[in-house]
Amino acid sequence: MSNKSNTKRAYLESLKSLDTEEGIDLVFYRPIGYAWACLAKRLGVTPNAITIASIFIGIGAGIAFYFPQMWINVIGMLLLIWANSFDSADGQLARMTKQYSRLGRILDGLSGDFWFAAIYIAICLRENMTSQFFSAHHWAIWTIAVAAGICHAKQAAMADYYRQFHLYFLKGEAGSELETASELKKRLAQLSWSKDFWKKLTLTVYTNYTVQQEATAPAMQKLRAALNRRFPDGVIPQSFREDFRAASLPLMKYTNILSFNWRCIALFVSLFLQMPWLYFAFELIVLNALLIYMVLRHESICRRFTKALNEDKY
Repeated sequence: MSNKSNTKRAYLESLKSLDTEEGIDLVFYRPIGYAWACLAKRLGVTPNAITIASIFIGIGAGIAFYFPQMWINVIGMLLLIWANSFDSADGQLARMTKQYSRLGRILDGLSGDFWFAAIYIAICLRENMTSQFFSAHHWAIWTIAVAAGICHAKQAAMADYYRQFHLYFLKGEAGSELETASELKKRLAQLSWSKDFWKKLTLTVYTNYTVQQEATAPAMQKLRAALNRRFPDGVIPQSFREDFRAASLPLMKYTNILSFNWRCIALFVSLFLQMPWLYFAFELIVLNALLIYMVLRHESICRRFTKALNEDKY
């Protein structure tokens, strides 16, 4: 096999799956992330180290968005793109080197939270400084930002949850990071605050995150329970896996819109228009509508497959 073929195969193996990859990621971020991951592997840099570096770069991007000068904003945009290429690289490196960890998954999720917290604060301070309306009503932009931030967290959490559920049927348990709150709570109870403080803290955050995901998708939890009853050995028929994948696949494009790239585009457009507050409107109106639609569609799919299981169709 040629070096070119080996490189292509290694690159494809660094991806989660073509089902769940977004178009912009495939043509831009994943190739760049793979190059970073190969360099990091050669230098002995860990995935978590790349994630931590992305946090600082992303916060730097947020700081740059505070300033009304466009050239500074463009620097911030480039920094945010750089941060996201690192965010891509950490996962690709983890898959290349088999360095998986729950801490890495938590850090990966928190990295985006740090970026956008810095961005939200920068936009609020900027609008209070430059906008006549918001300078007269300081509380308004902060209230909008908090609401957008809460919605952002829910949107990103559910997008990730549905992707992991899809991967569970596509690749099996080993190819997915899908977990249950009940199992996480059992592990949490085995840890001591005095002896395992940091482990318990990170697992507490992750457990609460999973609890919120499960609460938003009750029909999915009923489907998971039905699968456990119907197939207690965990061996789900291939026909069921393929049928669920086919039903779930059209929703993957919505999970990708709720992730980074389209948020980034909306943010950059709002900055070029010199109206950063428009980004909050995009999250509150467009992305919330998409989240509601996605949840309703996925819950309907889960109810349909639960009914099929209860009727012994698989």
